[in-house]
Amino acid sequence: MLSGKLESELYMIDSWEESHLPGTVSDEHSSVARVSPQDITDVIGKVPYRMALAGGWIDQPFISRLNPNPPGSMVVVSLKPDFHFMDRSGMAASTRKVALRLWGGSLPEGDPWQLIHELYAEENKDLPEPSGSQDMIGLVYPGVNRLDYDYKFEGGYFPAHIESCRNEQVVRWLEKVIHFLPVIQRPTGYNPLGIKNLDPQWIRRLGQTGKDCYNAILTQDIERLAASFNECMICWERILPYTVWHPTITLDLKALLGYYQFRYPGAMYSGSGGGYLMVVSQDPVPGAFQVRVRY
Repeated sequence: MLSGKLESELYMIDSWEESHLPGTVSDEHSSVARVSPQDITDVIGKVPYRMALAGGWIDQPFISRLNPNPPGSMVVVSLKPDFHFMDRSGMAASTRKVALRLWGGSLPEGDPWQLIHELYAEENKDLPEPSGSQDMIGLVYPGVNRLDYDYKFEGGYFPAHIESCRNEQVVRWLEKVIHFLPVIQRPTGYNPLGIKNLDPQWIRRLGQTGKDCYNAILTQDIERLAASFNECMICWERILPYTVWHPTITLDLKALLGYYQFRYPGAMYSGSGGGYLMVVSQDPVPGAFQVRVRY
């Protein structure tokens, strides 16, 4: 039979162990069970994110109206919401917030073409510089999508055609060869439209990068995919120089981009002003993470 003192000490040890089990919060007065969400989407919502690849900015009418060889294309990919992406980083986070509020935390059932128009109208009401429809399409349309923009169709605000791929083998390949490096959020006061060099030939080249990018993905050609990324960044700098440098940005985005383009097949930023650097490589990229496509 245990002595009263020993029994008391054992009780204190058992009580301490119980209060320090995972899922509990302890203080000197009580032990309270911690309520944990079952899934990350319970915290960040179930609406996907959007990854924009080569051809970005061709969705803006002030760009597409000057394209001498329409349609110009860009590629968007719907991503599973496995974690929280940075705001102001080219991942359609602001559009996603509107979608979460508008649709109660998840994508509704219905015609995706109607859903993107509904979301576009909600986000862009009263805005002098509206977001491009590619943001909405990348959230709503699953898989890998090529968006073909022609100014003659709905004034260039929406694509004249969407070509989609939901092939598992293609998707898995893309997930393996794109590596994300966090770089920088767009700072307060940043505006990529401060300088515009709207040369039709550079706009034509920009629109071609989206076509090249999509074809490279379908054929799982890493060199052509990388080339479309690199060409897109050249077009961005020529057409809208503030996409890769700006007085409010202290980091040398062009030097960082050049470093990774030299050491790997290709790279491009997730959006204007930085965000994430998306590196194309069959090999691991130090410090990078990878994403899952929703298809």
